[in-house]
Amino acid sequence: MRLAREKVRLLARARGLTLSEALRRAKVSRNAFYHLARRSTVVPRSVRALGAALGVPSSALLDEKPPSPDDRAAALLREARRIQARNPQCSFDNIWHTLWLLEVSPSERLHRSLIRGHAASPDR
Repeated sequence: MRLAREKVRLLARARGLTLSEALRRAKVSRNAFYHLARRSTVVPRSVRALGAALGVPSSALLDEKPPSPDDRAAALLREARRIQARNPQCSFDNIWHTLWLLEVSPSERLHRSLIRGHAASPDR
């Protein structure tokens, strides 16, 4: 199950709180929150803390099913466009690639880079 970022925002707003205030009350950093929102699984302690801060069961903060690959790609594209709009000096391709890499586990990123490095080796 995934943390439903939009559900958390809506629940906070319904209680007259900003997302930042809800996270502060839950003692969850913004970085941790966005990291959790990108993961396919969540850390129960953080979700319980958010639920307690918002006065709802932690299950109310979770999506029932993971997003489809198309939905996830569209969300990454929107996020890349949003970042580039705030930072026009940055390359859109670099932003997109970085966001995509954040979706992959560190071991998978290392594995892929070793394969690319081996394929590009002049000793082959």
